[in-house]
Amino acid sequence: MSLFGLPLWYFSQSPRVVIQPDVYPGNCWAFKGSQGYLVIRLSLRIMPTSFCVEHIPKALSPTGNITSAPRNFTVYGLDDEYQEEGKLLGQYIYQEDGESLQNFPVMEQNDKAFQIIEVRVLSNWGHPDYTCLYRFRVHGEPRPQVDSKPMGWAVFL
Repeated sequence: MSLFGLPLWYFSQSPRVVIQPDVYPGNCWAFKGSQGYLVIRLSLRIMPTSFCVEHIPKALSPTGNITSAPRNFTVYGLDDEYQEEGKLLGQYIYQEDGESLQNFPVMEQNDKAFQIIEVRVLSNWGHPDYTCLYRFRVHGEPRPQVDSKPMGWAVFL
């Protein structure tokens, strides 16, 4: 929508689209520039083993290229959403000429389970205006919640 040739409104997908199953051109979370981050709360705590990033293949791209695809990115495990710097789980490169769905194993030594994962996109493949994140998946082994109070105990005041 525009007025006198000036845009009044831009349609933008919610970041939630990154965890949805559909992959077709334009159905991505597009953020301004080449750097951005996304924090995901998983349904339960897991010991992360790998991550997947998916982008549309060049053959499906209307422009024939995927310069808006993430290039360099890092993944962190967080104890809570307010933590400024989490545990680095790996630094990765999404290969522009690779498969559209790429798997990245955890690269850093880790013996901790997380329910919150942060992906930081550090660069894209050259698009000057925006970066598109189509899908991000977290794989791992479920771990039980650790309660601070043992079950069966009660505190009376």
